[in-house]
Amino acid sequence: MDEFKKDAVKIASKTVPNISDSMIEIPKDTALGDLALPCFLFSKELKKSPNEIAKLIADNSQPSDLIDKIIATGPYVNFFIKKAKFAERILTEVAKLKQIYGKSLMGKGKTIVVEFSQPNTNKPQHVGHVRNDVLGAAISAVLDFSSYKAIKANIINDRGIHICKSMLAYQKWGENREPDKKPDHFVGDFYVLFNNNAKENPEIEEEAYEMLRLWEAGDKDIRALWKKMNNWVLKGFDETYDRLGTKFDVIQYESELYEKGRKIVEEGFEKGLLKKNAEGAIYAELEDLGVPDKVVLRADGTAIYVTQDIYLAKLRYEQYNFDRAIYVVGSEQNLYFRQLFAIMKRLGFEFSDRLYHKSYGMVNLPEGKMKSREGTVVDADDIITEMFTLAREEIMARYSDLTENEVNKRANAIGIGAIKFFMLKQDSVKDILFDPKESISFEGETGPYVQYSYARICSILKKYGKPVSESADFSLLSTAQEQNLVKTLSEFDIHVEDAAKNLDPSKVAHYLIKLSQAFNEFYHACPVLTEEQELKKARILLIYCVRQVLANGLNLLGIEMLEEM
Repeated sequence: MDEFKKDAVKIASKTVPNISDSMIEIPKDTALGDLALPCFLFSKELKKSPNEIAKLIADNSQPSDLIDKIIATGPYVNFFIKKAKFAERILTEVAKLKQIYGKSLMGKGKTIVVEFSQPNTNKPQHVGHVRNDVLGAAISAVLDFSSYKAIKANIINDRGIHICKSMLAYQKWGENREPDKKPDHFVGDFYVLFNNNAKENPEIEEEAYEMLRLWEAGDKDIRALWKKMNNWVLKGFDETYDRLGTKFDVIQYESELYEKGRKIVEEGFEKGLLKKNAEGAIYAELEDLGVPDKVVLRADGTAIYVTQDIYLAKLRYEQYNFDRAIYVVGSEQNLYFRQLFAIMKRLGFEFSDRLYHKSYGMVNLPEGKMKSREGTVVDADDIITEMFTLAREEIMARYSDLTENEVNKRANAIGIGAIKFFMLKQDSVKDILFDPKESISFEGETGPYVQYSYARICSILKKYGKPVSESADFSLLSTAQEQNLVKTLSEFDIHVEDAAKNLDPSKVAHYLIKLSQAFNEFYHACPVLTEEQELKKARILLIYCVRQVLANGLNLLGIEMLEEM
C-alpha cells in the first residue's frame, strides 16, 4: 500500500504543499475510497475550510498509473486505486517474498530480552503457565519478525521456601519412593500434602524455614534431597515444554543467582541505599518513588525472589546490553514489578527505565478459580491431554480411514493449535475463561478454523497439480470477494507491526481470523478449478498467496500448519 500512498501524496502535492505519507489514512468504509487525505491539517495555513481545500485538491487532480479516481467528500480527499494494479503489486510481492512477507526492519539493531514461563520446582506447570508460555513465545516471534534480536529467557525458581515445603513433605512421608507418575506431578503431590498438613499442624511451617536455612548453609543431606527432587521436576518440565513446542535461548536458575543478589543487597545497605527494619530484614524505602517499601533480604539472611531478580536484571544487561527487558508475568504481580523496577532505580542501575512488565490476566476454567496449594489447579499436561482427546474425537468423526499414527499427528497439531490460538486471541490484560470445547471448534474464531482454511487451500492446489505462476491477468480478479481478499492480504504487515509495538500477538490472531473469513467468502462465491484458464490461473495465484500469509501468521503464534485436517 505504501506505493499507492506515495502516488496519492504526489497527486495532492501539486495543489497543497508539505504533504507526507503519514497523513494518508485508510477509510474504514471502502465505499468512500481506498485512501483518504484529511484536510483539517491544512486549514490554518491556507485560511480555508477543510471542505474547500478537499474540493480544490480534487478539482486540480488527475488519475495516474496507480490512482483511478479522486473525489472530495466533505473535508476529505478520497483516492480510489486501480484494483488490477493493486492486486498485481500485492500478489507479486507475497509470491516473491514468501516466508518474509510482512517482515519489517522496525527493530533492526535493537535487542530485547523476553523473560517468560518462570516455573517453581515444587509443582508441575498449570494452565496459567500455558498462557504465559504461549504469550512469551509469540511476543518473541513477533519481535524477531520485526528485526529485533529477541532473547527468549526462562528463570526457573528452583530454591526457596516453596521448594522446601515439598522437600520436607517428601522427607517426612515419601519413604524414599521413586516417582510412579510424571515426576513433576509426583513432587507436586507432596507440596499439596504439606499445605494440607499445615492446616492442622502450623509448626511445620517453621520446619520448612529451618530446612531453607540449612539449604542456604550448604547442608550436604538437604542439598542431596534438593538435587534429586529438582531433577525430577526439571525432567517433567522438559516434557511439558516439548508438548507445547516451547523453546528458550537461555535458561537460568535461581539457585545460581541468589548469592550474588544478596551481595548487591548487602552492598546497597552499606552504602545507605537500603535500610534495616526493626526485625533486622533489609528493605528498600520506595514510597518517594510511588510504591510501598519492599523487603529484599529476610532478617535471618535468607533470600527471596526479589534478591535474585536484582542480580538477574544486572546480569542480563551485562550479557546482552538490552534496549528493553520484558517480564511476561501475570497481573497478580503488578505491584511486585513496580517495586523491583523502583529498587533497581534506587540502587542506581542506569538501565532501570528499560525494564517492562508485560502483565496478563488470569486463566479460569468453567470449574472456577485454581489454588495450587490446595491441589485444585488444572495442570498444563492435563489440559494438553484433554485438547488432544477432543481433537482426536473430532477427527475420527470426520475421517474413518486414517491410520492411528495420522490421527494422533493431526490431533496433536489441532489440539495444541487450539490452546495457543484461544490464549493468544484474547486481550492479554484481561482474565479469560478457557473453554476447551469452544476452542477446538472447526468453526468460529478458533485455531482449527484458521488451520482448516490453510488445509482447504492446500487441497485446491493439490488438485490443480501444476506450479503456481506469479504472472496473471490481474484485471480478472474483479469480484468484491477477490478484491476484499487482496486488500486483506495487504494489511498483514500493519497488524504485525501493531503487535510488535504493543507486545500484543492478539493483533495477529484477529488478522488471521479476518483473512480466513475473507478466503471462505471467496471460496463459496468464486469457483477456482472449473473456471476458464486465465481466470483459474489468477485465482490460483490469489489463494496461493493467502496460504502463504496464513502460514506466516500461524508461525508467529507457534501454531503448526496441516495440509490435511
